[in-house]
Amino acid sequence: MKEITAILLTIIMAVGITACGSNLPSNSARAANANTQGASSAQSANTTVSNTEASTTTTSAVPETTTTASAAPATTTTTSAAPTTTTSTSAAHTTTSADPAPAANTGLITVVWYPNESSNTHAEIREEVNRLIEQATGRKAEERLTTDYTIAIEAIASGSADIAMAMGAVGYIEARNRNPAVDVLFVNSDADWGLDGAKYFAWLCVPVENADEYKTGDEFSIDNIRGKSMSFVSNSSTSGFRVPTSSIISHFEDDNLTEDDLIEGGRNMFFNEVYFGGSHQGSTVNLLNGNAEVAAFCDIELQAYIELVSGPENEVGSVYAVKAEADAPFDQYIGREFVVIASTPVFNGPNVVNRDTLTETEIEAIAELFTSEEAANNPLLFYDPEIEGAMGLYRKTSSYGYVRTDDSWYDPYR
Repeated sequence: MKEITAILLTIIMAVGITACGSNLPSNSARAANANTQGASSAQSANTTVSNTEASTTTTSAVPETTTTASAAPATTTTTSAAPTTTTSTSAAHTTTSADPAPAANTGLITVVWYPNESSNTHAEIREEVNRLIEQATGRKAEERLTTDYTIAIEAIASGSADIAMAMGAVGYIEARNRNPAVDVLFVNSDADWGLDGAKYFAWLCVPVENADEYKTGDEFSIDNIRGKSMSFVSNSSTSGFRVPTSSIISHFEDDNLTEDDLIEGGRNMFFNEVYFGGSHQGSTVNLLNGNAEVAAFCDIELQAYIELVSGPENEVGSVYAVKAEADAPFDQYIGREFVVIASTPVFNGPNVVNRDTLTETEIEAIAELFTSEEAANNPLLFYDPEIEGAMGLYRKTSSYGYVRTDDSWYDPYR
């Protein structure tokens, strides 16, 4: 019986061990399972990489991958062909190399002129100024001609012109009031290349045949200009309006006149009629053709068209006549004479720059050249009146050359 019991126990234990052993992996099974899991992990990892690579290739269709593409330098080559990766590629480029410096300004420099120098008479002079600006800066210059002072003033103030040549004090101040970047570069000097005598003259003139009407005793006077027809240049002109009106207001101080009283003519006004010639030449023509009985203009703008007949230059009582070789419109008035009944010195007009539109290097180069001996000896800028047929901006006998000055020099006209 004991033997039978022992046999039965042996059999039961063997069966139990077999049943339990079916739930435990063998060594080979463990190894196979580990390989399977490793392959699965590797496959999963490869899938992630391939998805990343795929997304790199397809970044053009998926905007959000642009950042990923740009962040991965290796993707630059593969994404450069995709149009939408341009930003990413350029972003990568920014971190690897510097952008080239901006190109220098090679555009035209615009030089604006008042109507006085916009005539054909001054064409060669304007071309020479352009040539000198190009010599100084390496940039070509173009001229802008005008028919009205306000056009030139607005051009330099707005920056549509870079330089304004041969302005007057009043026009310059108006432009600077609009834009403080407008500044004085240089001015034509006196005969000694300085500023002490750097002046021209504002005239009030009448036809020589009517000269006696404007005398008090033996002396010329403006006492009798009241009630006459009057021609000015422009209300932005220094010598063609501001200075003569100031003289008239001062002379007739008991009348308490203002500029507004002189700018229009009429029955109850100081002048019977008032004209504006638009230029010094235009105001002179108003006198010569009989429109005006009295006219305001200056000596320096008429030097190409008139010559002294009698008396000292720029003195009251001096008589001038239109030259035989004068260009239009003066060719219609050859030999016509007028007399100066008032003459007032005026500071020479500034040559002006807009500092917002040119570099300081360019501005300095222009000023340096124009105030040099080279420019002073340029006969198209400063000519010898003793040479027959010579023509330039200024007479060498009055202005040796250009000299630097600054804004404060024109304070007396503010």
